Amino acid sequence: MKIIFGNSRVRKQCEKASGKLKQRLDDILDADNMAVLSKLPGRLHALRGNRKGQWGLDLEHPTRLVIKPIGDPLPISKDGWLDTNKILALEIIEIGDYHGK
Repeated sequence: MKIIFGNSRVRKQCEKASGKLKQRLDDILDADNMAVLSKLPGRLHALRGNRKGQWGLDLEHPTRLVIKPIGDPLPISKDGWLDTNKILALEIIEIGDYHGK
C-alpha cells in the first residue's frame, strides 16, 4: 500500500521508526490493501466521535498509529461499510495517545 504523511512531524517520526512503529509501517507497505491489515497484529480498528473516518493501529500501549483511508470517493460496499479491499493508500495522521483528548 501507499503511505502519505499528514505533516512533516509525522514523516520525521516514521523515518526514525523502530520497534512496533517500524513493524506497522512495514505491514502497511507490504499489504495489498487495507483489508490485509485487519488480519495482521496491531488491532486495526475504526475510531468514533470526532475521529470518525480515522482508524487506529496499536503500538506500545497507549500509543496508536492513526491512519485515514485515501479515496475520492471512498469505496463503500453493498452493505454500506467501507470496502477495505479497495483501499490501496493510507494517510498517517498522528502517532500518539488520543485517549482523553
